[in-house]
Amino acid sequence: MEDVITDIPPPSRFFLEDLNIFTPPSASLPSPFLLFSTSKHRKPLRPSLLIIALSHPSLHLFHHLSSKDLIGTLILPEIPFSGNSIEPSLRDKSCNIYTVHNADESIIIVSFQYPVTADRSHAVAKLLIGEQIIPERVLILDSVQSRNFRGKLSRDDDAFAFKLETTSERNGVNSSPLIAGLDYFPSGSMVDGLPAALLAQCQLRKIKGTLCLSWPEFGISSKLLVQSIVLKVLPGLDLASVANDDDLCLKISRDKDLLDSELYT
Repeated sequence: MEDVITDIPPPSRFFLEDLNIFTPPSASLPSPFLLFSTSKHRKPLRPSLLIIALSHPSLHLFHHLSSKDLIGTLILPEIPFSGNSIEPSLRDKSCNIYTVHNADESIIIVSFQYPVTADRSHAVAKLLIGEQIIPERVLILDSVQSRNFRGKLSRDDDAFAFKLETTSERNGVNSSPLIAGLDYFPSGSMVDGLPAALLAQCQLRKIKGTLCLSWPEFGISSKLLVQSIVLKVLPGLDLASVANDDDLCLKISRDKDLLDSELYT
C-alpha cells in the first residue's frame, strides 16, 4: 500500500502556463501622451530646468505662482476628466504643464495632481524626460513615504528633507549641486513608483537629476521648507503671489490623500 505522506505526489493535470487559458487577457491601456495648447511650441522642448511637482506642498506652491503660463497637459487615459474645473484647480485630477518666467532661464513645471501606478510610471517618465521634453537639469519634488522609510518619522511640525542625485549631477564638472546643504536619503530606505522612474530616466539619459524628498506630507512647516528649497534653486523667482490659504491647502491635500489612497495599493 502506498504511503500518502512520504510518496512523491503525482504531477498536476495542468502546467502553470495553462491555468489562465480560460480567462481572456486584459486589454492593454493606451499610451500616455502630451497635449499642448498651441502648435507654436517646437518639439522637443529643451528647457534649462524641468521641475516635476509630486508632493502636496510643491503642488500648492506652483499652483499659486502667478508668473507661469499653461502650455499643455499630460493625458493618462485611465484618469477620468469628470469633475475637473475649466480653470486649473488643486481639486482637479490633472497634470498641467507650465512655463515659468525667471530671468533668462527656460523653465518648465509639471504638476501631478493624480497618482500614477507603478506599472505606468516608466511610460510616463520616458514621455516627460527624453522624448518630447529634453531638459538640461531635472528637479523632482516628492514626499517621504513612511512605508519605505527606514527610520522613525514624527507627526509633529519638525520638517526635514533628503535628496537623491544621478551620477552626472553628483559628479558634475564646473557646476555646483542643484540643491546644496541637504543630506542624502538614508541607506536602507527606498523610493519607488513615479519618482524612482523619473530619476532612473535621468540616469539612463545622463541628465543631471535631483530627487528631493520632504517630510511631513502635509503641514505649514513642510510647505515653507519646500518653498525655501525652490528659492535656493531659483533665487529670482517671485513667490510673493503665493496665497496665504494654508488651511484650505491642508484640507484639500488631506481630502485628496483619502480619495486617492486606494490607487497607491
